[in-house]
Amino acid sequence: MRQSRKNRNLVVPTFSFVVEGETEIWYLQMLKRNEQKLRINIEPKLPQRKSIEEQYHLVTSLAKREYSKIFWIIDLDVIIKESRVNQKDNLTPLQRLIKCKEELKKNYKNVTVIINNPCLEFWFLLHYKETSKLFNTCNEAAKELKKYLQDYEKTQKYYTKQDNDIYLKLKSHLKNAISNSSKLGEFDLNNQSKTICEMFLLFEADELKKIL
Repeated sequence: MRQSRKNRNLVVPTFSFVVEGETEIWYLQMLKRNEQKLRINIEPKLPQRKSIEEQYHLVTSLAKREYSKIFWIIDLDVIIKESRVNQKDNLTPLQRLIKCKEELKKNYKNVTVIINNPCLEFWFLLHYKETSKLFNTCNEAAKELKKYLQDYEKTQKYYTKQDNDIYLKLKSHLKNAISNSSKLGEFDLNNQSKTICEMFLLFEADELKKIL
């Protein structure tokens, strides 16, 4: 008997990701390419600059569909920078993000918000090194990363190179990264600009634990 679409989705979990930057898209595409048992959807398909509210509405839209889990991955460096210079609005970008995060926690149990400060390159660095050093910009984190991944380039060609993509380059150090990032804890409302990398929340999902 043919299995219904609804029942297939209950058997095979599907993750959906909402991201803003091209690095997150490329990294997740390589996770999907190398771990083919995972069912992954990435939104948007191409890098697009969207406001916090636009990303939030995309997350809630996906949360109402058939996906078993939705991950919203956010780089905090730009949000903090914009919050420091934007004092005219009632809420800064960081305050708007916190408001959206609280709404999601309250109303959508299948959504996980992952915050990285400053950016995804810090997650890559944690594959090689345990550190809580505060990097004010993504470039600072990338410069430190190049001490360990000397040929690192923030280009699609580098991230997606056949048989030597960014996920494959880092995979042997993945457990270190998960351990190092979890030691930094989760986003702290009382210390909003501290160094943080919540990518471990993604790899705590049962489906991803099986591939480690």
